[in-house]
Amino acid sequence: MVQDRKVMRVLSGETVFPPPVWLMRQAGRYLPEYRATRKQAGGFLDLCYSPELATEVTLQPIRRYGFDAAILFSDILVIPDALDRDVRFEEGRGPLMTPIDAAGIAGLDGTRMLDHLAPVMETVTRLRKELPDETTLLGFCGAPWTVATYMIAGHGTPDQAPARLFAYREAEAFEALLDLLADLSADYLCAQIEAGADAVQIFDSWAGVLGETEFERFCIKPVQKIVRTVRERHPQARIIAFAKGAGILLESYRQKTGADAIGLDWAVPLSFAQRLQQDGPVQGNLDPMRVVSGGNALDEGVDAILEALGDGPLIFNLGHGITPQADPDHVERLVKRLRAAQR
Repeated sequence: MVQDRKVMRVLSGETVFPPPVWLMRQAGRYLPEYRATRKQAGGFLDLCYSPELATEVTLQPIRRYGFDAAILFSDILVIPDALDRDVRFEEGRGPLMTPIDAAGIAGLDGTRMLDHLAPVMETVTRLRKELPDETTLLGFCGAPWTVATYMIAGHGTPDQAPARLFAYREAEAFEALLDLLADLSADYLCAQIEAGADAVQIFDSWAGVLGETEFERFCIKPVQKIVRTVRERHPQARIIAFAKGAGILLESYRQKTGADAIGLDWAVPLSFAQRLQQDGPVQGNLDPMRVVSGGNALDEGVDAILEALGDGPLIFNLGHGITPQADPDHVERLVKRLRAAQR
């Protein structure tokens, strides 16, 4: 049954029309039911670590829209949290933690990471039992580069200059951090697969701030290691890799990481996306602002992607996460238009 799910068929290289659809951050603040559950949980990490509530918010958009995939509700920073990096989320400021230095990197201990993240695995197991049979369950992790940027700066920054500078000044320590995060991320994804995830996605949200050489070292190399390790343990594993802002470097990213599919942000030209699709499945890449706008802007965006990519293996998605300003009715319009499409 797993391989019959539409998303899994696309990840195996099949063309499905209309294409399957899910949206990054589909369980989120644009939904009133999510906001109510978040309030019930208290803190954001409390929500991530509550199997009952995390299962509920993961299921909410599936109930509303019947998306073809559900993605585990969690966060890319649960691994630093499991490493005792005092991760916390403050309203209006996002994730915060104490910045790490070279000595702190040398002292990191990931031996108990999976014990700390056991509630996440329970959520995965619950979800696979409660989801409709036809719905793909996606697990995920943050890519080492993106996770490292938060660990070094202690917060998000516009261009991740603190991490870039650290990588130049403390090259050995930085490589050690990426290597550790790659190992732990592979362990984490394997645990999700063993708990019931059908496929997994690796999010590299800050790939676009790097030059070509740094992209090779800090994005491709660690993700390549994750993919290789996961496949050694689970040869049939399906993996989506999303390197936001990578642009033309996506060609080598797919080839060298070995990911089954690559996610495309909204700035990737559809003509270039067609080229990428010749080498395998792609996922994306509607501008999230079209969902906020609704109306003709939304319809035209959906139609353009279908026209350009609908004849090849495509998972329809946004080019980044859905924003809190999005109207839930606009999401319904997106799904209906997509599913009514004809060749």
